[in-house]
Amino acid sequence: MTRTPLVPDTARIGRTALVVADLEETTDFYRDVVGLAVQSRSETTATLGAGETPLLVLHRDEDAEPRRRDQAGLFHNAFRVPSRTALGAALDRIQDRWELDGASDHHVSEALYLTDPEGNGVEIYRDLPREQWPRADDGRIHLGTVPLDLADVAAASDGATRVPPETTVGHVHIEASSLEAARAFYVDTLGMRVQTDVRSALFLSAGDYHHHLGVNTWNGRSQPAGGRGLAWFELVVPDEETLATVRRQLEAADVSVGERAGCLEIAAPDGITLRIRSE
Repeated sequence: MTRTPLVPDTARIGRTALVVADLEETTDFYRDVVGLAVQSRSETTATLGAGETPLLVLHRDEDAEPRRRDQAGLFHNAFRVPSRTALGAALDRIQDRWELDGASDHHVSEALYLTDPEGNGVEIYRDLPREQWPRADDGRIHLGTVPLDLADVAAASDGATRVPPETTVGHVHIEASSLEAARAFYVDTLGMRVQTDVRSALFLSAGDYHHHLGVNTWNGRSQPAGGRGLAWFELVVPDEETLATVRRQLEAADVSVGERAGCLEIAAPDGITLRIRSE
Protein backbone atom coordinates (compact mmCIF):
# COMPACT_ATOMS: atom_id res chain seq x y z
CA MET A 1 0.00 0.00 0.00
CA THR A 2 1.26 3.49 -0.74
CA ARG A 3 2.62 5.40 2.25
CA THR A 4 1.32 8.70 0.87
CA PRO A 5 -2.08 8.52 -0.85
CA LEU A 6 -1.92 9.26 -4.56
CA VAL A 7 -5.38 10.76 -4.23
CA PRO A 8 -4.93 13.65 -1.76
CA ASP A 9 -7.28 14.24 1.16
CA THR A 10 -8.48 17.39 -0.58
CA ALA A 11 -9.80 15.55 -3.66
CA ARG A 12 -13.49 15.47 -4.51
CA ILE A 13 -15.74 14.10 -7.23
CA GLY A 14 -16.11 16.39 -10.24
CA ARG A 15 -18.17 15.51 -13.31
CA THR A 16 -19.54 12.17 -14.38
CA ALA A 17 -20.40 11.19 -17.94
CA LEU A 18 -22.98 8.82 -19.39
CA VAL A 19 -23.39 7.25 -22.82
CA VAL A 20 -27.07 7.38 -23.74
CA ALA A 21 -29.21 6.45 -26.71
CA ASP A 22 -31.87 9.17 -26.36
CA LEU A 23 -30.13 12.44 -25.57
CA GLU A 24 -33.28 14.56 -25.56
CA GLU A 25 -35.26 12.40 -23.15
CA THR A 26 -32.33 11.89 -20.80
CA THR A 27 -31.46 15.60 -20.79
CA ASP A 28 -35.07 16.47 -19.99
CA PHE A 29 -35.04 14.02 -17.07
CA TYR A 30 -31.92 15.49 -15.47
CA ARG A 31 -33.28 19.02 -16.01
CA ASP A 32 -36.92 18.55 -14.95
CA VAL A 33 -36.68 15.77 -12.36
CA VAL A 34 -33.20 16.00 -10.87
CA GLY A 35 -33.25 19.77 -11.28
CA LEU A 36 -29.95 20.41 -13.05
CA ALA A 37 -29.55 23.32 -15.46
CA VAL A 38 -28.64 22.67 -19.10
CA GLN A 39 -25.36 24.53 -19.60
CA SER A 40 -24.57 23.51 -23.17
CA ARG A 41 -26.13 21.29 -25.76
CA SER A 42 -25.35 19.98 -29.24
CA GLU A 43 -26.68 17.17 -31.41
CA THR A 44 -24.44 14.67 -29.64
CA THR A 45 -23.63 16.08 -26.19
CA ALA A 46 -25.33 17.88 -23.32
CA THR A 47 -23.70 19.26 -20.19
CA LEU A 48 -25.81 19.91 -17.11
CA GLY A 49 -24.89 21.36 -13.76
CA ALA A 50 -25.68 23.58 -10.80
CA GLY A 51 -25.09 27.30 -11.08
CA GLU A 52 -22.00 27.60 -13.28
CA THR A 53 -20.53 24.25 -12.21
CA PRO A 54 -20.85 21.35 -14.69
CA LEU A 55 -21.77 18.05 -13.00
CA LEU A 56 -23.01 15.69 -15.71
CA VAL A 57 -22.06 15.14 -19.34
CA LEU A 58 -24.37 13.12 -21.61
CA HIS A 59 -22.98 11.64 -24.84
CA ARG A 60 -25.44 10.37 -27.46
CA ASP A 61 -24.52 7.10 -29.15
CA GLU A 62 -27.55 5.47 -30.74
CA ASP A 63 -25.43 2.48 -31.75
CA ALA A 64 -24.21 1.72 -28.23
CA GLU A 65 -25.63 -1.53 -26.92
CA PRO A 66 -27.70 -1.49 -23.72
CA ARG A 67 -25.77 -2.56 -20.67
CA ARG A 68 -26.17 -6.28 -20.08
CA ARG A 69 -27.20 -7.78 -16.76
CA ASP A 70 -23.74 -9.33 -16.30
CA GLN A 71 -21.78 -6.12 -16.95
CA ALA A 72 -20.12 -3.97 -14.32
CA GLY A 73 -20.72 -0.23 -14.39
CA LEU A 74 -22.74 2.44 -12.66
CA PHE A 75 -24.86 1.72 -9.60
CA HIS A 76 -25.74 5.39 -9.18
CA ASN A 77 -24.55 8.95 -9.54
CA ALA A 78 -25.24 10.80 -6.29
CA PHE A 79 -26.09 14.50 -6.42
CA ARG A 80 -25.61 16.19 -3.06
CA VAL A 81 -27.88 19.15 -2.33
CA PRO A 82 -27.00 21.58 0.47
CA SER A 83 -30.16 21.46 2.59
CA ARG A 84 -33.27 19.56 3.56
CA THR A 85 -35.25 22.29 1.80
CA ALA A 86 -33.54 21.38 -1.47
CA LEU A 87 -34.08 17.67 -0.78
CA GLY A 88 -37.78 18.34 -0.23
CA ALA A 89 -37.96 20.21 -3.53
CA ALA A 90 -36.30 17.23 -5.25
CA LEU A 91 -38.92 14.94 -3.72
CA ASP A 92 -41.65 17.22 -5.08
CA ARG A 93 -40.20 17.01 -8.59
CA ILE A 94 -39.86 13.24 -8.41
CA GLN A 95 -43.41 12.74 -7.16
CA ASP A 96 -44.82 15.17 -9.75
CA ARG A 97 -42.89 13.89 -12.78
CA TRP A 98 -41.29 10.51 -12.08
CA GLU A 99 -41.22 7.52 -9.74
CA LEU A 100 -39.32 7.21 -6.48
CA ASP A 101 -37.48 3.89 -6.10
CA GLY A 102 -36.57 4.30 -2.44
CA ALA A 103 -35.58 6.64 0.37
CA SER A 104 -33.17 6.07 3.27
CA ASP A 105 -31.60 7.70 6.29
CA HIS A 106 -27.97 6.52 6.26
CA HIS A 107 -27.01 8.16 9.61
CA VAL A 108 -24.67 10.44 7.65
CA SER A 109 -27.15 11.55 5.00
CA GLU A 110 -30.76 11.49 3.84
CA ALA A 111 -31.19 10.05 0.36
CA LEU A 112 -33.77 9.68 -2.39
CA TYR A 113 -33.28 7.02 -5.10
CA LEU A 114 -34.63 6.83 -8.63
CA THR A 115 -33.69 5.54 -12.10
CA ASP A 116 -33.19 7.63 -15.22
CA PRO A 117 -34.86 6.82 -18.58
CA GLU A 118 -31.87 4.70 -19.67
CA GLY A 119 -31.71 2.60 -16.53
CA ASN A 120 -28.95 4.50 -14.72
CA GLY A 121 -29.30 4.82 -10.97
CA VAL A 122 -29.62 8.28 -9.44
CA GLU A 123 -29.35 9.38 -5.83
CA ILE A 124 -30.23 12.84 -4.57
CA TYR A 125 -29.13 13.42 -1.00
CA ARG A 126 -28.19 15.89 1.68
CA ASP A 127 -25.56 15.38 4.35
CA LEU A 128 -26.32 15.46 8.03
CA PRO A 129 -23.97 17.59 10.18
CA ARG A 130 -20.53 15.96 10.43
CA GLU A 131 -20.63 15.92 14.20
CA GLN A 132 -23.58 13.52 13.96
CA TRP A 133 -21.78 10.97 11.76
CA PRO A 134 -21.26 7.76 13.76
CA ARG A 135 -17.61 6.76 14.02
CA ALA A 136 -15.66 3.76 15.24
CA ASP A 137 -12.70 4.12 17.60
CA ASP A 138 -10.34 4.11 14.60
CA GLY A 139 -12.18 7.05 13.03
CA ARG A 140 -14.00 5.10 10.35
CA ILE A 141 -17.51 6.24 9.57
CA HIS A 142 -20.44 3.84 9.91
CA LEU A 143 -23.08 4.06 7.18
CA GLY A 144 -26.42 2.55 8.09
CA THR A 145 -29.80 2.29 6.40
CA VAL A 146 -33.15 3.03 8.01
CA PRO A 147 -36.38 4.33 6.44
CA LEU A 148 -36.56 8.05 5.71
CA ASP A 149 -39.62 10.01 6.83
CA LEU A 150 -40.82 11.34 3.47
CA ALA A 151 -43.57 13.48 5.00
CA ASP A 152 -40.96 15.43 6.97
CA VAL A 153 -38.80 15.82 3.88
CA ALA A 154 -41.74 16.98 1.78
CA ALA A 155 -42.71 19.52 4.43
CA ALA A 156 -39.33 21.22 4.08
CA SER A 157 -39.70 21.85 0.33
CA ASP A 158 -39.66 25.36 -1.11
CA GLY A 159 -40.95 24.10 -4.47
CA ALA A 160 -37.77 24.98 -6.38
CA THR A 161 -37.50 23.63 -9.91
CA ARG A 162 -33.67 23.75 -9.93
CA VAL A 163 -31.10 22.52 -7.45
CA PRO A 164 -29.16 25.23 -5.58
CA PRO A 165 -25.82 26.34 -7.06
CA GLU A 166 -23.96 24.65 -4.18
CA THR A 167 -25.08 21.21 -5.42
CA THR A 168 -22.26 18.79 -6.27
CA VAL A 169 -21.74 15.19 -7.27
CA GLY A 170 -21.07 14.00 -3.74
CA HIS A 171 -20.17 10.46 -4.68
CA VAL A 172 -20.26 7.84 -7.40
CA HIS A 173 -21.29 4.24 -6.69
CA ILE A 174 -20.20 1.51 -9.10
CA GLU A 175 -20.92 -2.18 -9.53
CA ALA A 176 -17.77 -4.29 -9.73
CA SER A 177 -17.01 -7.87 -10.61
CA SER A 178 -14.48 -8.19 -7.77
CA LEU A 179 -14.18 -6.30 -4.51
CA GLU A 180 -10.62 -7.56 -4.19
CA ALA A 181 -9.62 -5.99 -7.51
CA ALA A 182 -11.44 -2.77 -6.61
CA ARG A 183 -9.70 -2.60 -3.23
CA ALA A 184 -6.31 -3.26 -4.83
CA PHE A 185 -6.78 -0.34 -7.24
CA TYR A 186 -8.71 2.30 -5.30
CA VAL A 187 -7.24 1.62 -1.84
CA ASP A 188 -3.85 -0.04 -2.28
CA THR A 189 -2.78 1.91 -5.39
CA LEU A 190 -4.67 5.22 -5.24
CA GLY A 191 -4.68 5.37 -1.45
CA MET A 192 -8.38 6.05 -0.89
CA ARG A 193 -9.53 5.44 2.66
CA VAL A 194 -11.95 2.66 3.60
CA GLN A 195 -14.71 4.26 5.65
CA THR A 196 -17.21 1.42 5.71
CA ASP A 197 -16.63 -2.21 4.77
CA VAL A 198 -19.87 -4.21 4.75
CA ARG A 199 -21.12 -7.36 3.09
CA SER A 200 -20.13 -7.22 -0.58
CA ALA A 201 -19.50 -3.46 -0.55
CA LEU A 202 -16.81 -0.87 0.16
CA PHE A 203 -17.32 2.83 0.83
CA LEU A 204 -14.16 4.83 0.15
CA SER A 205 -13.10 8.42 0.61
CA ALA A 206 -10.40 10.95 0.03
CA GLY A 207 -9.85 12.50 3.43
CA ASP A 208 -12.57 12.46 6.05
CA TYR A 209 -15.76 12.38 3.96
CA HIS A 210 -18.19 9.49 4.52
CA HIS A 211 -17.57 8.33 0.96
CA HIS A 212 -16.66 9.64 -2.46
CA LEU A 213 -16.84 6.19 -4.02
CA GLY A 214 -19.03 3.20 -3.33
CA VAL A 215 -18.24 -0.21 -4.83
CA ASN A 216 -20.49 -3.25 -4.57
CA THR A 217 -20.90 -6.77 -5.96
CA TRP A 218 -24.53 -7.20 -4.90
CA ASN A 219 -25.86 -8.12 -8.34
CA GLY A 220 -23.18 -10.61 -9.37
CA ARG A 221 -21.72 -8.63 -12.28
CA SER A 222 -18.96 -10.63 -13.94
CA GLN A 223 -18.05 -8.79 -17.18
CA PRO A 224 -16.44 -5.40 -17.85
CA ALA A 225 -18.55 -2.30 -18.39
CA GLY A 226 -19.40 -1.37 -21.94
CA GLY A 227 -22.04 0.13 -24.17
CA ARG A 228 -24.48 2.56 -22.57
CA GLY A 229 -24.05 3.83 -19.05
CA LEU A 230 -21.04 5.24 -17.25
CA ALA A 231 -18.45 6.66 -19.66
CA TRP A 232 -16.13 8.11 -17.00
CA PHE A 233 -16.07 9.87 -13.68
CA GLU A 234 -13.73 12.49 -12.37
CA LEU A 235 -11.67 13.23 -9.27
CA VAL A 236 -10.68 16.86 -8.82
CA VAL A 237 -7.51 17.94 -7.00
CA PRO A 238 -6.82 21.50 -5.81
CA ASP A 239 -4.23 22.76 -8.31
CA GLU A 240 -1.87 21.96 -11.20
CA GLU A 241 1.04 21.29 -8.86
CA THR A 242 -0.96 18.60 -7.05
CA LEU A 243 -2.04 17.13 -10.39
CA ALA A 244 1.58 16.94 -11.56
CA THR A 245 2.51 15.18 -8.32
CA VAL A 246 -0.33 12.71 -8.75
CA ARG A 247 0.87 11.95 -12.28
CA ARG A 248 4.44 11.32 -11.14
CA GLN A 249 3.24 9.04 -8.36
CA LEU A 250 0.94 7.10 -10.68
CA GLU A 251 3.77 6.54 -13.16
CA ALA A 252 6.09 5.49 -10.32
CA ALA A 253 3.43 2.97 -9.28
CA ASP A 254 3.41 1.57 -12.86
CA VAL A 255 -0.12 2.84 -13.53
CA SER A 256 -0.62 3.67 -17.20
CA VAL A 257 -1.67 7.32 -17.50
CA GLY A 258 -3.17 8.95 -20.56
CA GLU A 259 -4.39 12.48 -21.09
CA ARG A 260 -7.69 13.73 -22.46
CA ALA A 261 -9.28 17.18 -22.37
CA GLY A 262 -6.79 18.43 -19.78
CA CYS A 263 -7.36 15.45 -17.49
CA LEU A 264 -5.25 12.47 -16.55
CA GLU A 265 -7.10 9.36 -17.72
CA ILE A 266 -6.67 5.98 -16.04
CA ALA A 267 -8.15 2.57 -16.79
CA ALA A 268 -9.70 1.38 -13.52
CA PRO A 269 -10.91 -2.21 -12.98
CA ASP A 270 -13.95 -3.51 -14.87
CA GLY A 271 -13.53 -1.19 -17.84
CA ILE A 272 -14.25 1.92 -15.75
CA THR A 273 -12.48 5.09 -16.84
CA LEU A 274 -11.26 7.46 -14.12
CA ARG A 275 -10.20 10.99 -14.91
CA ILE A 276 -8.24 13.27 -12.58
CA ARG A 277 -7.99 17.03 -13.12
CA SER A 278 -7.16 20.17 -11.19
CA GLU A 279 -9.61 22.88 -10.11
